[in-house]
Amino acid sequence: MSSDGGLNPESETFESQSRPVFYIGQHETNRPEPLTDDQYSLLLNTGFRFVTAPVTNQRFFQRVVDLHKAYLKEREQWAQEHGLSAAQLQNPSLPGPVVPTLTDEDTSLYPSDYIGSLAVYLSPWIDLCSSDPHIASISRQVLNLEAAYANWCGARTIIIPGPRKDDDGRGIAQYARAIREALHSAGRANIVIHMPMYREPGLDETAETLSSIFGPENGTKEDASKEIDLFTTWDSWNTIRSVCNYSMRLFVALRIPRRVPEKTLQERWFAEPLHYLTIGKDVFQPNRAGHPSLSKHHQALINHYMRLRSIPWIILCDVGPRPEELSIVAEPMAVDFPSLAEATQALKEKRKPHMPAINAHVAYMKFLERQQPPYSAMETPALTSFQDWLQPPLQPLADNLESATYEVFEGDPVKYDQYEKAIAQAMLEWRELKKPMSGEGPTPDSPRELVVAVAGAGRGPLVTRALRAAEATRTTIQMWALEKNQDAYVYLLRKNKVEWGNKVNLVKTDMRGWEGPQAQGYETLIGKVDILITELLGSFGDNELSPECLDGIQKHLARPHGISIPHSYTAHLSPISTPRLYADISSRIATDPNGFETPWVVRLFALDYVAQKVPGHPRFQQTWEFVHPVPILRTEQFVEEHGDISRYTTGGVGSIAGASGSNEHNARHCHLTFVCPTRGVIHGLAGFFESVLYASQTGEGKDPIEISILPDQIDRKSKDMISWFPIFFPLKVCDSSSRSLAFDTELEVSMWRQTDDSKVWYEWLVEVYAWVGPKTRIKVGASELHSSRKVACLM
Repeated sequence: MSSDGGLNPESETFESQSRPVFYIGQHETNRPEPLTDDQYSLLLNTGFRFVTAPVTNQRFFQRVVDLHKAYLKEREQWAQEHGLSAAQLQNPSLPGPVVPTLTDEDTSLYPSDYIGSLAVYLSPWIDLCSSDPHIASISRQVLNLEAAYANWCGARTIIIPGPRKDDDGRGIAQYARAIREALHSAGRANIVIHMPMYREPGLDETAETLSSIFGPENGTKEDASKEIDLFTTWDSWNTIRSVCNYSMRLFVALRIPRRVPEKTLQERWFAEPLHYLTIGKDVFQPNRAGHPSLSKHHQALINHYMRLRSIPWIILCDVGPRPEELSIVAEPMAVDFPSLAEATQALKEKRKPHMPAINAHVAYMKFLERQQPPYSAMETPALTSFQDWLQPPLQPLADNLESATYEVFEGDPVKYDQYEKAIAQAMLEWRELKKPMSGEGPTPDSPRELVVAVAGAGRGPLVTRALRAAEATRTTIQMWALEKNQDAYVYLLRKNKVEWGNKVNLVKTDMRGWEGPQAQGYETLIGKVDILITELLGSFGDNELSPECLDGIQKHLARPHGISIPHSYTAHLSPISTPRLYADISSRIATDPNGFETPWVVRLFALDYVAQKVPGHPRFQQTWEFVHPVPILRTEQFVEEHGDISRYTTGGVGSIAGASGSNEHNARHCHLTFVCPTRGVIHGLAGFFESVLYASQTGEGKDPIEISILPDQIDRKSKDMISWFPIFFPLKVCDSSSRSLAFDTELEVSMWRQTDDSKVWYEWLVEVYAWVGPKTRIKVGASELHSSRKVACLM
């Protein structure tokens, strides 16, 4: 391999597939007809896996051109015969040209065994954006004829050339409406719009359009000196997919430019439904050995995009073999009896005689495939399958979890390693600070024991870690494990006998109803817990009701020195663009009317963080915090002041109507401001959490032991932890794609954690502001107030 990323194809050997696989196809801009069977076989022998195919041929193109010419000539004759003026000829009621149906002479595409492996490419000469209503009408008719016929032939993918320019919206609106119609015409095929990443000169289609034939409208070239707005092409795509209601059958084929754009635009396209990455011949550069290669920036871009769950396929454009080369099919006798020179050359090129050599560009791309970074610990097949897959959050209080669910949680060593470190440090510092222990030994002369309780033990992983920490620190403990799930309790009983040597006191109970540990040798005396351990955290920290659960059990903590692990946790938000999730939720509204009111647990992957980090306004911002233990328990205080809580069911103490207010201290509210310098669309809010499991109490400046799923902190605090995916709060409407919002857009995010003493839910609202002066900003948009009350987490 050369220093600039090239290779000698003959020097590379096959490696095992521990990386994404490149599925490489070929597109020839000037291919007039689909390949014959023999030509298709020859092309596959050059290393390609699939090929594009036109629906119609040059004869059909000429027939359409002649049709419009005849219409224009007929209109002139009308004007001469009837004395019509130019203004009268613009009468919208005058009939326009109608494209007749296809004939067998217009196409060479027919149903075949391999039609499903062809990417059908519609005619690039149509102009759906034309301001001439007749050319736009003809283009739309051709689009529907070709799309419907390709769909009938069995094509699974139809590629449609994208608009040639990004205008003020009129032409793009026409184009978008036509694509929406094509989705109905081709009801079984995926529609792929071929778009440039940005308007780099020379990156668009080169084929002559109807508009350029019949007028100078689209024949004029863009001013090369004009500054390029990187986001205009994405604006056009956003209009197209919005008009098509985020159809799950609508995708993008992204033209890779010669000059790779800034990271912000790369991430914006990364979030879109990419089906193909297309690379033209001009993007490749010869290396020192003369072989084609790509720059380091192109390699990094491709490697990044190939990490998507649905790996985009790669189409190489105009890199050969050319149509005329494939038309030369060797005579059977010549193939059987090649000359000595032909046989020697074929052997050298590792091919059969009279077969084309492996394409140099394909060979380079296969080399690039092998040079990708291997799959990481976070890219196992199981984890990859969860990318951008919506899951309703768990209801651990209302539902009993399955054994398989526990098993998934237990497969994360990082989380339990951090818990074990926290428990061990807490035990060491307990002894170092000479805190009293609450447990009595088996005899009056026995030393005191540290009482440790795991609340919500599940199948016991935290119990195992607590016992291991006690052994490592040589701490004598009295171990308690609480579990409300009857089936999990049975498993714990067996584990206590087989693994723990009956060292654990097991109690089947909801932690909130536990009466506390009974002192050894006494039946009625209730003791205290020195270290309380739980793993009740959710993707947003508190969304699985950790605060409410700990409220019900922390009264058993020894005061003032009792320890809760975790000690605290914070929730964080960031606005994101994630078209895939928005399309997914939109598609299921008929069966799930609460889709946009549900906080979904999802492994966010194909997304764009639209907010930027600026002073005072980070990309990820904290919403609120919970700290344990709470010095004053609201429930106990309420009972002391008001008596039995059950008597207060109609509110009246400043709480939610119908609630007693005993859980009001766990309600929260935040108001955050995010800065979005580039225009875009906000589809929802990504939620994360961080937790301090244990903070040193010795005052020696030790770092706290933490876990985090914040993207900018997880590698530092709990690298490769997989127990929690982020949470996603969707938005119904929040569009900031207008050109006037290109810079200095601010998002004001309001969120509430609400409770009525029987359940907990979230409410969220996003408002969009734009600066119109040095000290003046105006509100330009807002989402609805969303509420998850109908799918609230039950207490």
